[in-house]
Amino acid sequence: MTTPTAPRRAPVLPARYVVRRTGGTLVLLLVLSVAVFALLQLAPGDPARTLLGPRGATPEALEAVRAKNHLDDPFVTQYLHWIGDAVRLDLGDSLRTGESVSSAIGSRLGLTAQLVGLGFAVALVLGIPGGIVSGLRARRATDRTLQGLGVIALSTPAFAGSLVLIYVFALMLGWFPAYGPGDGGAGDRLQHLVLPALALGVAVTAVLLKLTRTAVVAELGRDHVVFARARGVPRATLLRYVLRGTVVPVVTSAALVLAYVLAGTVMVEEVFALPGLGQLLVSSITFRDLPLVQAEALLVAGTVCLVTLLTDLLLPLLDARLRVPATTTRRRTAPLGTEAAA
Repeated sequence: MTTPTAPRRAPVLPARYVVRRTGGTLVLLLVLSVAVFALLQLAPGDPARTLLGPRGATPEALEAVRAKNHLDDPFVTQYLHWIGDAVRLDLGDSLRTGESVSSAIGSRLGLTAQLVGLGFAVALVLGIPGGIVSGLRARRATDRTLQGLGVIALSTPAFAGSLVLIYVFALMLGWFPAYGPGDGGAGDRLQHLVLPALALGVAVTAVLLKLTRTAVVAELGRDHVVFARARGVPRATLLRYVLRGTVVPVVTSAALVLAYVLAGTVMVEEVFALPGLGQLLVSSITFRDLPLVQAEALLVAGTVCLVTLLTDLLLPLLDARLRVPATTTRRRTAPLGTEAAA
């Protein structure tokens, strides 16, 4: 008669760990928000004239801008007013168009999110399998070829790779559109984003490939893998052991690559004429549209902090060795000779 096995319980993170990681992220985001707000103070000239933009800087207008943005108050008071408005998604108005900053970012956020998602998927599909193959065939022809291709991709600027993709796949072969976001449905949008996503993903694939290869090579040298290989463990089982041990460094490197992909959208959107956040940031800097620059910098910083936090919370769930027990139960042992005396 076989005894029923208890069902495996899903791993649970200790509340103390979650609170500590979340608190650290909030503190980091607070520091970054202070740095972003300081852009207004560091900008040359009168902050009121900067916020007023190209409009007429009459004494009445300057006084109204100073009163609205509390520019006559101390720095801390100004920051508290600004961060309070930011929490309510009130980030001011664009100096160039007069449009609400929240509306300007919201209208372009979807396109950039789609581009980042596709570019990140390209990096994952090319980088992780390539790194695994390169690590398993370390110091062989396959490994040298993959690393060489990775170095070429990494050393090629994003705008240069974008121009090559446009020339080959848009102009010569005519497979994909050369520019623009498309004006049709989901299929048309996807067709317009294929080349930008390739340009964005391939540029950072080498980072993921190199880190994955390093993790695989390190795992192949561990004692339990060497022992399993000596015992003649099947190759499929051995590969499963190796891949299980590389989960933590691969997930960590993937989060790092996502930050690179987010930063790379600026150049790619400019080349492919995509009206996303990257193109908006370039035009905002060109026209010194400080409220938009502040809002986008805060958005990028918050996104990177959120990705880092989610990665920190995910890793202990994937690897039990990183999981800290919530409580530690110590077993009390009776003094020597007590049991015998009893």
